[in-house]
Amino acid sequence: MSTSIHSEVANQGVNDVQGSTKKRVFSGIQPTGNVHLGNYLGAIRNWVGSQAEYENIFCIVDLHAITLPIDPKELHTNSRRLAALYLACGLDARYCKLFIQSHVREHAEASWIMNCFTPMGWLNRMTQFKTKAGNNMDTVDTGLYCYPVLMACDILLYQTHYVPVGDDQRQHLELTRDLAQRFNSTYNQAVFTIPEPQIRTVGARIMSLEDPTKKMSKSDPNPNAYINLLDDPKTIKKKIGRATTDSERLVKFDPARPGITCLLEIYRSLTGQSQETIEAEFAGKGYGDFKAVLTDQIVETLRPIQARYHELMSDLPTLEGILKQGADDIRPLAASTLQHMKDVVGLG
Repeated sequence: MSTSIHSEVANQGVNDVQGSTKKRVFSGIQPTGNVHLGNYLGAIRNWVGSQAEYENIFCIVDLHAITLPIDPKELHTNSRRLAALYLACGLDARYCKLFIQSHVREHAEASWIMNCFTPMGWLNRMTQFKTKAGNNMDTVDTGLYCYPVLMACDILLYQTHYVPVGDDQRQHLELTRDLAQRFNSTYNQAVFTIPEPQIRTVGARIMSLEDPTKKMSKSDPNPNAYINLLDDPKTIKKKIGRATTDSERLVKFDPARPGITCLLEIYRSLTGQSQETIEAEFAGKGYGDFKAVLTDQIVETLRPIQARYHELMSDLPTLEGILKQGADDIRPLAASTLQHMKDVVGLG
């Protein structure tokens, strides 16, 4: 297939996905752990707010999930639960294509080809592998070592322009860019679009309720450190009540007092109020008063999300239909990119 034909097919893929030539955004979401308030305020809410501006592809990366041991039934169920939760948060199938990674087999095939062009030295420098492998470097599965290549192919298959990234994913996107440039240069063809990081200028960095010097994380072994989006009001009240503060009792933003500042940042993100307005609202009041108001605000924010989530999970055929449609819509673009890869390499 010639380069011009590939471009025509790729452009058709653009039109199939969104019906326009908007810039394309890709994000992969692993179906492990719990989606928490930090994920929502720091990322998901921003995706929802800007989804009409871009051509959005959201992939539930179940192939990545098997790099570490996971129960098969749990993996299958978690993938659907995650899809339902993201839809409940406001992702709209009119603007976004949501699908499960293993439903588009081009991801795995492209990854093998790209593995054959990836220097081991590049993978040896990936810090997340060292962190996850720990002292088991010689016994962990090869998939954990190679998964940054699969992640790169997830992005490159869709000729992605922008990838939303946090601090923990910057290195992976840099590897993706390096691999794309190396492959393009090797064959002197623009097989891949070189993706750019999408770093939001707005969006809260929500810290742990237990250790406010660390970012809220779904992998935290202490469940009191984060608010799950599906936590019930009683659980939320308990977690906020136990959240770390200090002995001063003054409700005021202060970097030197990370505990109360963490909670105030959550309140500011939920309400959209300014720092000055919030401090004036709680002037002369103590932590108990503030935590009660914050709890109510969190509960009311999550109430419609939880209701929509349970509605989707009670109608699995409809949910499966959304996921299937998403995969069907974006598959032609992935297939076109993969075919271009195979043609220039000489496969087939």
